[in-house]
Amino acid sequence: MARDFQQDIAAIGRIEAVPTILDVVCRTTGMGFAAVARVTEDRWIACSVKDEIAFGLAPGGELKVESTICHEIRQSGEAVIINHVAEDAVYQGHPTSAMYGFQSYISMPIMLADGTFFGTLCAIDPRPHRLNTPEVVGMFKLFAELIAFHLDALDRLASSEATLQTERQDAVLREQFIAVLGHDLRNPLAAIDAGTTLLLQAPLDERALQTVGLMQRSVARMFDLIDNVLDFARGRLGGGLDLDRTADAPLAHVLEQVVAEFQASAPDRVIETAFASDVILDCDQGRIAQLFSNLLGNAIAHGATTAPIRTGASTGPEGFELWVANAGDPIAPDMMERLFRPFFRGESRPNLHGLGLGLYIASEIATAHGGTLTASSTAAETRFALRIPLG
Repeated sequence: MARDFQQDIAAIGRIEAVPTILDVVCRTTGMGFAAVARVTEDRWIACSVKDEIAFGLAPGGELKVESTICHEIRQSGEAVIINHVAEDAVYQGHPTSAMYGFQSYISMPIMLADGTFFGTLCAIDPRPHRLNTPEVVGMFKLFAELIAFHLDALDRLASSEATLQTERQDAVLREQFIAVLGHDLRNPLAAIDAGTTLLLQAPLDERALQTVGLMQRSVARMFDLIDNVLDFARGRLGGGLDLDRTADAPLAHVLEQVVAEFQASAPDRVIETAFASDVILDCDQGRIAQLFSNLLGNAIAHGATTAPIRTGASTGPEGFELWVANAGDPIAPDMMERLFRPFFRGESRPNLHGLGLGLYIASEIATAHGGTLTASSTAAETRFALRIPLG
């Protein structure tokens, strides 16, 4: 492969947000394959891929450009959105869909600042999906712009062109990014959440109840994913985490509520608590609950199912401490060094869902409170501990 394509693949690989973008694209739309592709007049090269349908294409993989719809997008510079190929007036019977076996398709051009066409942000799935909506199209447009912005920034960095315009574009894209995820994605989810609540007020058989329950858990997981991505974006792009601190805030009830929520969703797991009833702290109660939820969820996901999860909170001469401990295989030393990095999910349970932002955001919450979040792991137990000095 020519060196310029290797450089393109490497450039996309250096953009930390790209795997998250592809993950959010698949989770939000239900599509099974998403990619960032470099497209030229005679080449189609995959630069980054998320493949949940065994499409079989990895970074560096190539398709015949004339066999792709991206080839048409390169010529027109316009996005292509297909909800259902079999019912689409333009693309019904199109040879590309038959060749690659998809029924739904969306591809957004990635245009660099100088007007150069780099490639596309695209997704396909063998099933039809509702894609041609303002929310989905707006999300793809913003993500394509974000990728293009990072590519331009990398190019400027390589040529030592640090300019004030870069900072201004950072601020604009930050606000657009947060606005799309916080508004355009939250609103449809809120509608689904309200719909499932309404359904539960009607008489349903057991199978329907299970389905609605699954939908509610999926909605809750998506809200958590969006919150995590928003927090990550604010932290990495300069906004920082928002804190709404309350002096002498009581925490025992807040922590018990988090435990109750997890106990309801995982009734087979034993969670032992030791919360001092007089625990108070100058803090953002919601953020402390979010941190605790991330730690407790991590313990449930990775801890031994046959042993209880233990947790406690107290204040002492050295300050406030909140801890969560679980039994199970110890965390390897090389993994311990990366626990609090963004997008790190470990290797013990590769089938678990998540973006790998929970522990990173928990650590950021600890830092925002002037505290520390630490981890220790032995054959006996794995323990995470938050410590915040008093005063």
